[in-house]
Amino acid sequence: MEAENHNPPTIYSVSSVDSPEFTHFTRALTRSSVIGLDAEWKPLRVHQPTFPTVSLVQIACRSGGDESSVFLLDLFAIPLPSIYGLLKDVFVSPDVLKLGFRFKQDLVYLSSTFCSQGCDPGFDRVEPFLDITSIYNYLQHKQLGRKIPKQIKSLATICEEVLGISLSKELQCSDWSCRPLTAEQKAYAAEDAHCLLEIFKVFQIKVSKEEDSFGEVTELSFSHLDLGLKEILEKPNSCDKILRTKFSEALEIVRATTSSESSHRVLSASREVPDVSCMNTIPMDGSLLQIVQIHGDKILLKESDRKPKTSRKKGKRKPSEGLICKERPSEKVDDWQGLPPWDLSLGGDGCPKFLCDVMVEGLAKHLRCVGIDAAVPYSKKPETRRLIDQAQREKRVLLTRDVKLLRHEYLLENQIYRVKSLLKNEQLLEVIETFQLKISEDHLMSRCTKCNGSFIQKPLTTEEAVEAAKGFQVIPNCLFNKNLEFWQCMDCNQLYWEVDVR
Repeated sequence: MEAENHNPPTIYSVSSVDSPEFTHFTRALTRSSVIGLDAEWKPLRVHQPTFPTVSLVQIACRSGGDESSVFLLDLFAIPLPSIYGLLKDVFVSPDVLKLGFRFKQDLVYLSSTFCSQGCDPGFDRVEPFLDITSIYNYLQHKQLGRKIPKQIKSLATICEEVLGISLSKELQCSDWSCRPLTAEQKAYAAEDAHCLLEIFKVFQIKVSKEEDSFGEVTELSFSHLDLGLKEILEKPNSCDKILRTKFSEALEIVRATTSSESSHRVLSASREVPDVSCMNTIPMDGSLLQIVQIHGDKILLKESDRKPKTSRKKGKRKPSEGLICKERPSEKVDDWQGLPPWDLSLGGDGCPKFLCDVMVEGLAKHLRCVGIDAAVPYSKKPETRRLIDQAQREKRVLLTRDVKLLRHEYLLENQIYRVKSLLKNEQLLEVIETFQLKISEDHLMSRCTKCNGSFIQKPLTTEEAVEAAKGFQVIPNCLFNKNLEFWQCMDCNQLYWEVDVR
């Protein structure tokens, strides 16, 4: 279930409605029947009674063939009233299928941001819309050939399973309010929107193949005009063919009428801001129209969605009596002090051990690469108490970027460390320096990066590795004549081999 090609898109940074990039953006919108939507904002570190301010909107367009473009709209530079009408038209245009990944939250924040600049009533709908999660569940169902429960996966996981590519999420929580944006931030933002088009492409090919598998549809030739209605409808697929054709024709008439009426309304409207909201889009083709009719959805915001939710528990919880470790300010445990739980004087075995929560799960693989024991939680969404219990039971230091965990009342002294760096390589160096870890060449690649297990002591020959990999792992043919040594994890049986990078 992988895409054949993943061509990088052309990235345009749009900071003015008078720029060539904005002209290219409006032209691409009129030629695109499918677009990918995403938004970025600076995360709120503490509870605030307002929504975050969206600073960047990414719109990926594919106007024809495999060439695609991603437009990064800088909402800190562009006057929002000048693009409000255009975006609102795009969000509700029946000729443009909008793709997103859990985009409702983005729409809420986006609407709030525009309303704060006088663009009332903001945005309240996106239609037609297709969530990437729905596409993933459909593809999983078809691949396995049986009905499976709907799964909630991250966009990075979906990209890896559907496209076979790794989507880095390291910059997700970076400061998107700082200007200028770094080249890495722009590439990250563009890829988040572009991958939506690539996933939809796999989905579209899958749907098309399924339609072809039903056989050629019987066409109605001129000789059928002499047949009665009963005879025509008795011919295989004829009824469905007639209905689809008539429905498409009727839809085009309605669109033409609506488009004409809309243009009259726009011409008579007051133009206090530059008029960039008129869109003459190309109608969807038949295959895309059918996907919209069968799988299409919409996002509708209610009035309650527009109000930030306040915590009901605030002020009601009282610290329980008898607890040794009570809630404490994060500053006191923000920097590491004292002995780690694996220290020999505390009854440990002297071997550094860490537990990486979901916010630094990628750091676990980096630690394993240098031979450090780095586990991850047993479940994807563990309860905080279970996470802390696992760290305490296995004598591990819990690594996280979650400030709330630092104040948890069940924490023992020197049981948790908040990683301050954002990028994984920098996180690795930070942990090594903070805990004064000794890294030797003998320990490099001594642990399985997949499961944290240890390797068997004796390396395998190519023949032994091929035998061990049967039905489990594919060894590339190009490795057979290189006289390489292979190592196998004792826990998950994953095979590894050296790669010459010279």
